Amino acid sequence: MLYIVFTTGACNLKCSYCGGGFPEYKVPSRPRYPLKALLEALAEDPEPVVAFYGGEPLLNPEFIEEVMDEARQARFVVQTNATLVEALPAKYWRRFDAALLSIDGRREVTDAYRGRGVYDKVLEAARLLRSMGFKGDLVARMTLSKLSDVYLDVVHLLELGLFDHVHWQLDVVWSPRWPGFEEWCRRYVHGLSRLMEFWAEELESGRLHGVAPILGVLKPFLTGEPLEPPPCGAGRSAVAVSTDGRVLACPIAVEEGWATLGWVWDPSWRRSLGKLSIGEPCISCSYYAWCGGRCLYAYVEQLWGLEGFRQVCRLTTWLIDEVRRALPVVNEALSRGLVALDALLYPNFNNTVEVIP
Repeated sequence: MLYIVFTTGACNLKCSYCGGGFPEYKVPSRPRYPLKALLEALAEDPEPVVAFYGGEPLLNPEFIEEVMDEARQARFVVQTNATLVEALPAKYWRRFDAALLSIDGRREVTDAYRGRGVYDKVLEAARLLRSMGFKGDLVARMTLSKLSDVYLDVVHLLELGLFDHVHWQLDVVWSPRWPGFEEWCRRYVHGLSRLMEFWAEELESGRLHGVAPILGVLKPFLTGEPLEPPPCGAGRSAVAVSTDGRVLACPIAVEEGWATLGWVWDPSWRRSLGKLSIGEPCISCSYYAWCGGRCLYAYVEQLWGLEGFRQVCRLTTWLIDEVRRALPVVNEALSRGLVALDALLYPNFNNTVEVIP
């Protein structure tokens, strides 16, 4: 199981699509529960994955060190804005299986959303991690919002040669629809088609680019097994542990009562796993096997209403159709030995890459 562990609710940035950290009363700036409670929860799991989260998790490196020192059996992941990488000693970085660095594409796009100079800071951090001996999966974790071009921004990050994988999330779950969103959607699907064409042409030449949404959607086509509903595992194979000790089905839902499963020191929260599920209109949809219902939070909250929910679904189905059209190229590459099947089956464990943007 994946445990998304908040180290803090605070953040040292104030991104335009996020607004910074959480107020103290929602997500305290330091864990208020005994570390022993978390360690006991992890000990009950034969294959725990611990993902450090925030706020900005590296604002509390001491807590990360404590957990990693004690939970020797776990895999470790971190989602970070990458401005504080040096706060954690190299010996800990070398133990991470995956590090997701927040960067939104080209310099002008990233800095517009996240603050001047952040783009260069993230690239510096990526190089520093490799110099420290980090050998895990280095993921560029993007947010796509009104200034983004999915083709230009993803290809830009791929061509830097610093990241193993590039993943993006759409700024559509918690934000109000911005003016011109419908036109942006038309540009987005056009960019997806260009990106898929680029990816397929590169694969024909024996170059596999780690575009996480493409690989994640491709996986059920190759294995014949549908995506887990929801594909991030929220409330089923993944939970979040807030700094106040609450166990949440989803790390976004820090104040929504439906998401609280229990408390980290009381193992009865496990009895609530799987009780929050995706229902209609998703389960009757012909794309359900490949999208898994997309996002539990978006499904439950539907902040844009049902039509807004369906509008975002149409962006997902476009991605699925583009991947489906590339299947002959993928199968040919496999048969010619241009790519190994294992390289296509990504992610090989729940590393917090949600698969569906």
